[in-house]
Amino acid sequence: MAEPCILMDRQDQIGFITLNRPEHMNTFTPEFADLLDQALWDFERDEDIRVIVVKAAGKHFCTGISLDQFNNKSALEYRQFLYGIDAFYHTLNRLNTPTIASVQGYAVANGAGLSFGCDLTVAAESSMFGTTAINVGLICLGPAAPMTKLIGRKKTMEMVLSGDMITAQEAERLGLINKAVADDELEEETLKLAKKLVKKSPLALSIGKEGLRRLQDVPYHQGLESMDDLFAALCSTEDAEEGVRAFLEKRQPQWQRR
Repeated sequence: MAEPCILMDRQDQIGFITLNRPEHMNTFTPEFADLLDQALWDFERDEDIRVIVVKAAGKHFCTGISLDQFNNKSALEYRQFLYGIDAFYHTLNRLNTPTIASVQGYAVANGAGLSFGCDLTVAAESSMFGTTAINVGLICLGPAAPMTKLIGRKKTMEMVLSGDMITAQEAERLGLINKAVADDELEEETLKLAKKLVKKSPLALSIGKEGLRRLQDVPYHQGLESMDDLFAALCSTEDAEEGVRAFLEKRQPQWQRR
């Protein structure tokens, strides 16, 4: 019996989602997209999970939508197809649980979009990123959604319209990923970052994510007032009081999500 194309595992309050179509360079199909979205929501609903790591089996992280999916569909059918394929972009933006992409090999097209859509991204130094659909007569508009928020219109336009690949080091310089690390340190560095987040207040992390989402789409002064409202709500929680008390008492805090 074949393994599922999306695997789930957990370790010390970290949920791991593994893209598991290595023989197809972890390309997207409707089943793959549905299972990925379901896995993200399953971990989001699990109160024991503090961080979600998205990683991949095989040599490459993900090389986009499987090209055999582009045939014999009407415009309406393609629209429904793409809404399903791209559901993860909406989900990643809506999750309260922090997400980390751990990237090796190629992350191109929707694979690049998946890595950029996660809250944080650690990549092997030899990995390569690209919005390459233009090279086969298509266009990477899904990945452009997180990219415009990260690097702005001009650079997004250049990458999407040229289809050129960039190195992990260039992706880090642009702000598309957080850190490029030695290939043999990818797993260790990803786990180190995940464990760092696990120690933080889960309420503070979720409120922080909500605040940063709000800041993307509102004017400066409105955004600042909204941040104060959220911070005030956090300050009134038991976990906030526990965090301050634990710091003053020089001990580890005990988070209760209250």
